[in-house]
Amino acid sequence: MNKATFIPYKGPRYEDSEMMERVDNYYQYMDRRRSIREFSDKAVPQKVIENLIRTAGTAPSGAHKQPWTFCAVSDPAIKKEIRKAAEKEEYENYHGRMSDSWLKDLEPFETDWHKPFLEIAPWLIIVFKKAYDLVDGERQKNYYVNESVGLAAGFLISAIHNAGLVTLTHTPSPMNFLQNILNRPENERAFLLLPVGYPKDGTEVPDLRRKPLEEIMELYDGK
Repeated sequence: MNKATFIPYKGPRYEDSEMMERVDNYYQYMDRRRSIREFSDKAVPQKVIENLIRTAGTAPSGAHKQPWTFCAVSDPAIKKEIRKAAEKEEYENYHGRMSDSWLKDLEPFETDWHKPFLEIAPWLIIVFKKAYDLVDGERQKNYYVNESVGLAAGFLISAIHNAGLVTLTHTPSPMNFLQNILNRPENERAFLLLPVGYPKDGTEVPDLRRKPLEEIMELYDGK
């Protein structure tokens, strides 16, 4: 077994006061992040998308296997094909697959099976998870695949917001059609579809409130 090479860690360090200011500013900034369903067709440079994906690739992963592939799609023909297939699955979801309680929970957001943003947004980023790696035709095991890819997706969403762009976590289940349309190898499975771009002028979002800290945190401080 090859032993890893270790190098000195050179991460940033801050005094308590600066640390508090930074974490508060970052929270305030991220609290403005919203999921958007109405996109502008304004172009986004490919270089921006590449750097967003580079950022996603910095996420931690089990045994550093990095079990992910990010497919960036701007080709109008492919986006149209993806929309057609996604809407087919979504129609089935809204007309029988989803439970009554699920549909009721979605009512306030006024969503349905129509997904025009899949063609309007200048970019679609489809996140694939690698159930295993293929090296010279041989399978190699990956570890904590869902957890690793979920972390990378979170990094990506944060990076998109940081760029002044918007996105939506779209999961038109089942998503097998994405593997077929994009001709991905047998070891990859579609995990998440993210339209990326600018919001349409005049876009509105639901007036939601996130759970307060006391509802999402339990403190064990020994006192």
